[in-house]
Amino acid sequence: MSKAAELANLIGNINAGGGGVNRNVLINGAMKVAQRLESDSDNVITGLGSNTTSTTTTRYKCCDRWGFEASSTDGRFSMSQDTSVPTGEGFANSLKLACTTADTSIAAGELLVLQQRVEGQNLQAFAKGTSDAKPFVLSFYAKANASKTYVAEIFDIDNSRHVGKTFTVGTDWTRHEITFPADTTGAFDNDNAESIRLNIWLHGGSTFTGGTLGTTWQAEDADDRAAGIGSFFDSTSNTFFITGVQLEVGQNPTEFEHEPFATTIHKCQRYYTRLTTYNTYAFLGVGYIHSSTAGTVMFRLPTRMRTDPSHGHSGTFRLVAPNADDLTSINAVYSNRISPTLEAVVSGGHGESSGNAMMIGGSNDADAFIEFTAEL
Repeated sequence: MSKAAELANLIGNINAGGGGVNRNVLINGAMKVAQRLESDSDNVITGLGSNTTSTTTTRYKCCDRWGFEASSTDGRFSMSQDTSVPTGEGFANSLKLACTTADTSIAAGELLVLQQRVEGQNLQAFAKGTSDAKPFVLSFYAKANASKTYVAEIFDIDNSRHVGKTFTVGTDWTRHEITFPADTTGAFDNDNAESIRLNIWLHGGSTFTGGTLGTTWQAEDADDRAAGIGSFFDSTSNTFFITGVQLEVGQNPTEFEHEPFATTIHKCQRYYTRLTTYNTYAFLGVGYIHSSTAGTVMFRLPTRMRTDPSHGHSGTFRLVAPNADDLTSINAVYSNRISPTLEAVVSGGHGESSGNAMMIGGSNDADAFIEFTAEL
């Protein structure tokens, strides 16, 4: 895009109520942050997919904020943070999906969707549901191993409305620019809950493809959501790469808004934070012993999380206290998201005296981590 064209698009978006800095409502569109991969030597998560028929599961496995839904399919794929990027556009990473198990017998309810979910309070500039509603413009770079048609969809969770457009990927990196019309029906809630899903439909059965693609906003009609797509699962040769994903207010796509890594990871840590030991005896938090078998440790998080987080942990941990002992478990997390701190009750510290100070860290385990999740 020439500088003159870029300037014209930006001015057009400003006139339409958009433009300026922080115009991308999506997070980690350049796929540069992948906290969940920090301890994985091959940087690849494999074996994803779901053949359950009772539920559609959303999983976050690779690049932060980019999840997927997979249901009722025998297809499988790997997901990785890749270094293939469009030349000269300032990107270092892309998200790669590769089909590892094909599924050519497509049942009605099957689907595979790459998606990002967005809080309503971050979408108010679109003025959706009012007479001043603004258009949505989506842009991204994508490529594949062969030509394939997929669907980009915005699904309004608050009002059960959707709009979609097809796009065709090829073997070279190509920038795709899609404008979705303004919608004067159904306002977004102004809160920290999910209001939209940006969906990239890669596979779907007749439940989602049997109608006519809804290219203007409409009430939810399942078989209009992904009509016209090919199938990512039709061959184990299939790949799909994507980066530079931007969703903004306006009528024209603008150049991708590159931001410092520190800015992107700070945004991501609102939804997911992983505290990792990185070396064999690094410490993650401090606290005190309150019984012979348990204690409380406080973790200082880098930012206020979206809501009270759930938690998980992996690896072996140890206490540093007068009578040091390996932990046997990390139990309930008591959180206060008003300030970026969390307290967790831990089991261990056998023989410690109540009131003694302690620290928690890895026990000769460089990959030990504690994670806190407040994903949409």
